[in-house]
Amino acid sequence: MADKRATPSPAAQSSTSLQRGKACLRCRKRKMRCDGIKPACQQCVRAKKSDACEYDDGKGKTRTQIMREHIARLEARVKELESPEVTTPPITLFDPHAASPYFSESSSSSSHDSPGTLSLSASASPTPFPVADMETPHWDGHWGSMNDFPAVPNMSDAYSPEDPPMELAHMLLEIFLPHRHQCGLEIHVGRIRETLAMPLSEQRHPVLMNAIYLWACYLSRPGSLCEHEPLYLSRALAAVNDAIANPAKVVDFIQASCLLSVYFLSNGRLLEGSYHASAAASLALQWGLHQIGSGRDEYASASSPGAVERESTFRLEPAKDAIEQGERILAFWQVFNLDRCWSVALQRPATIPDSKHPWTAITTPWPQRMEDYETGEVDIGTGSPTIHAFFIHQAQVSNAVGGFSTFALQAKAAALFEGASRLSSSWSPQLSTSPSLTDNFRAFEHTITRFTTTLLPLHQLGATLPDDKYTLILIHSLAHASMIRLHEPFLDDGVSREVALRAARAVTVVAKHVGEADFGYLDPLIGHTWVCAARVLISELAQLQTTWPPANTADIRGELGTLLYSMTKLAVRFPLLGYQATKVQKLLDAN
Repeated sequence: MADKRATPSPAAQSSTSLQRGKACLRCRKRKMRCDGIKPACQQCVRAKKSDACEYDDGKGKTRTQIMREHIARLEARVKELESPEVTTPPITLFDPHAASPYFSESSSSSSHDSPGTLSLSASASPTPFPVADMETPHWDGHWGSMNDFPAVPNMSDAYSPEDPPMELAHMLLEIFLPHRHQCGLEIHVGRIRETLAMPLSEQRHPVLMNAIYLWACYLSRPGSLCEHEPLYLSRALAAVNDAIANPAKVVDFIQASCLLSVYFLSNGRLLEGSYHASAAASLALQWGLHQIGSGRDEYASASSPGAVERESTFRLEPAKDAIEQGERILAFWQVFNLDRCWSVALQRPATIPDSKHPWTAITTPWPQRMEDYETGEVDIGTGSPTIHAFFIHQAQVSNAVGGFSTFALQAKAAALFEGASRLSSSWSPQLSTSPSLTDNFRAFEHTITRFTTTLLPLHQLGATLPDDKYTLILIHSLAHASMIRLHEPFLDDGVSREVALRAARAVTVVAKHVGEADFGYLDPLIGHTWVCAARVLISELAQLQTTWPPANTADIRGELGTLLYSMTKLAVRFPLLGYQATKVQKLLDAN
């Protein structure tokens, strides 16, 4: 029977407009005109997405809100079951992976394919750093030397080495999914849920699933689940060798390596974090994820005999559908963002090159929303350089499908952040009058400015969906931090100092738009943008202290207070930020 719906007449549609905030969540996310019809609007019906049409009108709970409450109840139930006061007979769980090689070893972290000790503290409090001399101006150098987080003994035998039971696996997955953007993972939610009930051979590789379970436990700090972080960490690391040797699971390995990298970096384990980031980047290059749609995959043919020989060694099987192709594209940009941004924070060269050489040019199309891949709206790429086109033409007048999603904007911001740092660090007194350096500098400055002006204004962030809001906060911060990075070596010059100070204050304004509930969903990388801004503000504060008559420093101190508060809040989850928060506080006290 046809679904009978009350549709407004054309006259009514033209004479009335939907009130702000009354559109369904899907139309708001995709910025489409919504008619507000319930239970499903016409836009969602036409797209065959009636089940995804939700309204957040304050009169009832959305499915997302109900799911989050369900997760909270499950977490409380797990805590109740694990309480020592509760006496229940022991239960022996069936091991569905008894024949799997990754679970044949003990859960001890005594042997892994990662440098250094891998047992981490489950404490929610920031792990103490050796606070460096406050007088040194070389702040960034300390990011690369913070490898002294104390390790703790191996975990207790709270769980046996088997896979988590189905109910617990689902619970851990649901804890993680609302935070997947926070650690850079873009994945099809429906398929990752379905994989739990599939036969072992059809499931996502254990290296990815255990990395997800690890993050779920980490996000549960200081709850009881966090006690099991070392267990899932050891399982993920134990599955690395099998995953890297299985061409069908390459994308799973790359995604898992990124998750492990951000986990280590967030906890101040910089050596391990850098190791896994480099592994993900190297494998992404080896398997051609940087050239999807340009002759390195199933959508294009090789242009030379040499290329054919090279591709025959490392080439992924054709994607089964647009969703799988989309996940590959998103996986590459996940690696790209991690490599570009954290290489700046750690003061090391980026692993992924981007030259004109046919083997290293990045030609993978810009990432799109998963909804676009679901509907088959895939930008398969043209084979032309993606990043170079953005730098040269700013890609703002292109009619291409990709390039304007939130994920694409994040990749552009990451490219600007690393590019600005690399360009400014290439300066030397001998090149101070070089016309080419000056031209490149001005062109890059213009690119940053133009990119920043295309972003959604801060006062409109509240109207976006939460996931978009958190990502846009990071994008705004990276864009302004890029300008700081570009001008920071030249703070003695009045013009550069003014530009850097203006950008630092812009970062502070962005930080003021972060609500209390937002801190639990922010990418830990945003902390480094706050550090960049704090460096400039402290430099300005020191200069104001030397003027006569004494200048008013209340505004500068207030802005530094905002950054310090933000760092302290984020340090509750990411101990790495505790170190820089301590440095800022020490410098404020000294001034």
